[in-house]
Amino acid sequence: MTSTDSAATDNAQKAPAKDPWDLPDVSGLVVGVLGGTGPQGKGLAYRLAKAGQKVIIGSRAADRARAAADELGHGVEGADNAETARRSDVVIVAVPWDGHGKTLESLREELTGKLVVDCVNPLGFDKKGAYALKPEEGSAAEQAAALLPDSRVTAAFHHLSAVLLQDPQVDEIDTDVMVLGEVRADVEIVQALAGRIPGMRGIFAGRLRNAHQVESLVANLISVNRRYKAHAGLRVTDV
Repeated sequence: MTSTDSAATDNAQKAPAKDPWDLPDVSGLVVGVLGGTGPQGKGLAYRLAKAGQKVIIGSRAADRARAAADELGHGVEGADNAETARRSDVVIVAVPWDGHGKTLESLREELTGKLVVDCVNPLGFDKKGAYALKPEEGSAAEQAAALLPDSRVTAAFHHLSAVLLQDPQVDEIDTDVMVLGEVRADVEIVQALAGRIPGMRGIFAGRLRNAHQVESLVANLISVNRRYKAHAGLRVTDV
């Protein structure tokens, strides 16, 4: 057999390319939201729980988390951050940027082995409006990966309007979610979670080294929203 014949045989035996929209069933996963009493965390918790996901929201104060959970309904539970991390399969980080590093560092043990989804946007504000900050590690997601070496860190849910997420009169969230990560299986879990929310899709958008520009784009969306009195999201075309 010639080398050309051998190559043709090898190609014929290769499995067909996986459909990028063939995503796993994530309906049985428990999702924890650190910072679940803040606007974005609370909104994400509400949408995921409304879609049938088991959700626990975390806060530094357990009683505050429980009060927020009671307000949301849909089976949402509240606990302190450590218990939330321990009990969850997937943990969404939605804490304020100025507390991001300390919060994750304090939960390193509880987050060991967990799939962590960082949605924090490092931003500054002045009289000209919002502007992006660049952490020493490159992005909030890369800071999370550095602080949580035994966790599986991804990045997603950056460009969502907290107002729309929390509005019970809004049935669908018309947006795509850019998902970044190092391991395809982890990224696909997050994509599938995003897809459980009506109107939303999760789109693979690269590895964590590309997270900075995704986080930074929120500053532009804030400018859009202020000019047009809107709650702008993103759509990726042709996929």
